[in-house]
Amino acid sequence: MSPILFDFPEEFETQRLYIRCPRPGDGAAMNAAIQESQEALKPWLPFAHPLPSVEESEENVRRAYARFILREDLRLHLFLRSNGRFVGSSGLHRINWAVGRFEIGYWIRTSEAGKGLVTEAVNGIVRFAGEHLHAQRLEIRCDPRNERSGRVAERAGFYLEAILAGDSPDINGSPSDTAVYTKLRLLDGSWGYPVRDRRQGPIPCGQSDRYCECPSDSH
Repeated sequence: MSPILFDFPEEFETQRLYIRCPRPGDGAAMNAAIQESQEALKPWLPFAHPLPSVEESEENVRRAYARFILREDLRLHLFLRSNGRFVGSSGLHRINWAVGRFEIGYWIRTSEAGKGLVTEAVNGIVRFAGEHLHAQRLEIRCDPRNERSGRVAERAGFYLEAILAGDSPDINGSPSDTAVYTKLRLLDGSWGYPVRDRRQGPIPCGQSDRYCECPSDSH
């Protein structure tokens, strides 16, 4: 079946966040968040420099909404449930529907950083992907120098599967490494990463603190 025929919710909530697909009219709020956060975003994300206009942000939102409907890319916007404020963006990208593979990306506006909102969003997106998209493999990819992004992946229970040397250009066009953090759907339906110990074989998730990469509150 063509992915465009897949039906699933376009919105969901976590404890503090309302998470939904992009919608026409989101451009101004997203643009304000980018303007506020340029210094934090520009070392890692090309859309932060030069700064987009409000019209360019609105065009970007509408294209993202179209791709969501086509099931080509599933961007998700993050809003505070308490006041509806736009706080950032995440989503499921580089999709391979045939094997249930998705990559989670994220950014947060500077004034809302350091509050655990990105980790909360990632955990919510993992649940959403497992329940509604039949996800089997989830990745978070980032430049190893982006330590804050890596810490989010670790707090959300992703396993550092590999660091790919010279895998992609950085914001200046120079070769840079890519850290690949991963979660897999295990045979019992939980998320983890069964790292193989050469002496004992695969270590099932939950049986060893050394190898289990699930959030601590899941066991």
